[in-house]
Amino acid sequence: MLRLVNKRVNGFSLAEAMIATVVLAIASAGVLLPFTSGAAVRAEGMRRTLSAKLASDLMEEIINTPFDQILAGYDGYAEPQGQVEDASGAVFTGSNYANFSRNVSCAYVASQPFFIIVTVRVKYNGNEIISLSRLISE
Repeated sequence: MLRLVNKRVNGFSLAEAMIATVVLAIASAGVLLPFTSGAAVRAEGMRRTLSAKLASDLMEEIINTPFDQILAGYDGYAEPQGQVEDASGAVFTGSNYANFSRNVSCAYVASQPFFIIVTVRVKYNGNEIISLSRLISE
């Protein structure tokens, strides 16, 4: 007598497992995408905040310089990438500062020699992030 055995196997076939993997990959990409773009936006915000601080610190240093020494001391001043200095002249060693550079341009205002316009530019990887200008008088 031939007996039929029920060969019902519990589990997934290879095709079902592959389909489940593809569906899971698509779903995880949809969930993780906002986090990766959020991290990029956060990093850009941190760079902008740090560049504003670097520009402001250098501008304060320039403002505290005697008026008759500003043009001679700061016109054409430049710090190459990775060599940004603090007020004491020490180079910032933190990894956050590695790709920043700063430069300054100064000029007397055309009709009045009693005013100097000072512009501090901060760059990150060669791309200008911020430009801060200020009119300084005697």
